[in-house]
Amino acid sequence: MSGRIRHPVFARFYAKVAGPALDKAGIGPHRDRLLAGLEGDVVEIGAGNGLNFSHYPAGVKRVFAVEPDPTLRGYAGRAAARAPVPVEVVEGRAEALPFPRASFDAAVVCLVLCSVPDQAVALAEIRRVLRPGGTLRFFEHVQADSPKMRQVQRVLDRTVWPLFSGGCHTGRDTAAAIAAAGFELTDLDNFLFPESRLPLPAAAHILGTAVRPDDAPASEGAPA
Repeated sequence: MSGRIRHPVFARFYAKVAGPALDKAGIGPHRDRLLAGLEGDVVEIGAGNGLNFSHYPAGVKRVFAVEPDPTLRGYAGRAAARAPVPVEVVEGRAEALPFPRASFDAAVVCLVLCSVPDQAVALAEIRRVLRPGGTLRFFEHVQADSPKMRQVQRVLDRTVWPLFSGGCHTGRDTAAAIAAAGFELTDLDNFLFPESRLPLPAAAHILGTAVRPDDAPASEGAPA
């Protein structure tokens, strides 16, 4: 199965406009928290244009950065050349990661589980390529706490939002999906980003860590 997905307009918008806007809003410290203390072999799923690469700590041996969009992959390749740790950018999709089972000590998802077509399949793949006891680091925008905002999210997700955001959805309960995939949530922070006087449909975020238990079976249907 090809890992290639093309959203060229959104990819260029994200690289040139959305990414810098997130930096201006203060996303950098959240990226630092997401990656702090990582060691060994890491896979980053949906690496985009490589905005996390400069935040990886020295304990990381190597990063395989998976990105399906060729435009973003090109930007990521240039960012990898400037990264403080070895980064290899590869073509692939979250639902069909191009690695054998139990290949990595840690996996990273950053603002990507909102846009994968099937969260359950993507998380099963992540679990498959993690070694027993391996960690999943996640930073995602998610379902709002407010019932009124959840209603807004449902309307947006059924209509215009995915069309203009590369398939993104505002209202997914990603923490529940991670737990349902067989991970043990060990750290979870809920917060609004960016902080705003006006309620925003994609402001609710979670950042945390989950562990693949030693006894969690790897997905049998995925490539080995």
